[in-house]
Parts: sequence; structure tokens; C-alpha cells
Amino acid sequence: MTAELIDGKAFAAGLRARIAAEVAAMKAAHGITPGLAVVLVGDDPASGLYVRAKGKATAEVGMEGFAHRLPTDTSEADLLALIARLNDDPAVNGILVQLPLPKHMDEAAVINAIAPEKDVDGFTVLNAGRLATGQKAMVPCTPLGCLMLLRDRLGSLAGRDALVIGRSNIVGKPMAQLLTADSATVTVAHSRTRDLPDLCRRAEIVVAAVGRPRFVQGDWLKPGATVIDVGINRTEDGLVGDVDFESARAVAGAITPVPGGVGPMTIACLLANTLTATARVHGLPDPQGLTP
Repeated sequence: MTAELIDGKAFAAGLRARIAAEVAAMKAAHGITPGLAVVLVGDDPASGLYVRAKGKATAEVGMEGFAHRLPTDTSEADLLALIARLNDDPAVNGILVQLPLPKHMDEAAVINAIAPEKDVDGFTVLNAGRLATGQKAMVPCTPLGCLMLLRDRLGSLAGRDALVIGRSNIVGKPMAQLLTADSATVTVAHSRTRDLPDLCRRAEIVVAAVGRPRFVQGDWLKPGATVIDVGINRTEDGLVGDVDFESARAVAGAITPVPGGVGPMTIACLLANTLTATARVHGLPDPQGLTP
């Protein structure tokens, strides 16, 4: 058996096309153009690449893009002042501060300065709390993309055994909350989990977000399991995931490749969140199929 590839690139392209149609309809019916502001501090090459990709995708779906590039030695006070101006700007519906920030800045203070209704990354404490308690929230983009891929592949997730490997605030914790809200039975594992291979062998769904190259082995998996590999690790062999792809592919029922799996979904879901944020601030219904 060879696992079916879950093509995140193709799914994300379809999602962006749906978003572009929704943006055009919102402009036509209400004269509203969603606006996304992206703030980059410093000159980290990977962050610069992400920001350019986000700017290009924003333009392709017909949204307004506002790029703010600040030097590395920008003070935290100046960054917070910029965020305050963006919070007050009605043309800006979503604000994304590209992480990581320079070491002299308090990441939590900066993120929580973003107005929760414009927090399209879903990282503020208020949105994290709303998600954890089952209220309407802005949901982190990567877990939202993973959820869309799982629903597309499996239909209902109710009653399924799911294992999330990783407990970060960006992926692991919100992923577990989204799966729980979909009535899956969820286990969260991490670097100190005992008998991790044994836990994997029970899971119908494995989401690997641990940040260690080729960590999850094929013989850890339950035959036919659906594997979502969130990892992006730079190695001498190029980009690899948190799952040993070749061995896993021989056991799993379906698996996301790296690259081309979860990665493209993250930017598509950022656009989805910006559209949702725009609809909510104007009292319009949430766009269909773009929220949990």
C-alpha cells in the first residue's frame, strides 16, 4: 500500500479562488475591500520570503495590502505605536506581525497589542481564550488549514482517534482544540511523552508539529492513518517534515508532503481570516466554509 498524497497546494489554490470570488462579491455588494497589513521588523531572510509571498497572495485575491518594513533597531515603543495606528485605520482589517521579532522586543506584548478583531494570526490571548472556550475566535492559520485538509479527506471527524504531536501555542494547542470541537478524541503528545510510538499506533489521525526532522517513523503509524505533517525543517537534503516521509508513505492511508502540503494552506487561511475579519467588523455573515 502506498499512501495517497494530500495535495495542499491544489487545495490552497481552490481556496484562494473562492476567497477571490468572495472579495469581488463584497466589493460589488457593499463597496468594501478587505485590507491586510503585514509588519516585518529586521532583515531575516526566511521572514522576508514569507512576507513577499503573503503580499503577492493578497494582491491575487483582490485585497489591499499594506507592507511595513522596519529596521532591526526599531524600538518596541515605535512598533507598538505603528500597531496602534493600524488598529485605528478602518482600511486595515487584518494585522500580521511577522515572527520572530528582534531579541530586544517582548513578543507577547507586541502580539497582544493587536486589536483582537484584526488578529488574523489568532495569536492574541483573547482569541486563544475564545478558541479554548468554544467561542467565535480568529483561529491560527496553520491549524485551520490542517482542519480543512482533514475534513476534505475524512468528512466527519466525530469519534476519530487523533494524536497531535507538539504543544506550541501556534499549532499544537489550537490544533487540539479544533479537533476537539469537531468531536474527535484527542491526545496531545510532546517531547516528554512516554511510549510515543505506541500512542501513534492507536491514532487514525496524526498531526506532527514537533519541529524535529523525520521524527515520526513509518512503523509508528496505524495502517491507513491520515498523517498531517506540519514540520518544515531545513536539512542537507533540502526541506523535510517532522515525519519520515518514505517509511510513513508505505503505511499511512494519506499523507501531506513537505513541501506542498500544509505550507500553502497557511497563507490561504491568512487570506480567509482577513476576509472573515472584514465581514465581522461590517456586520456581515461569516463567509461559508472559511471558519471552523
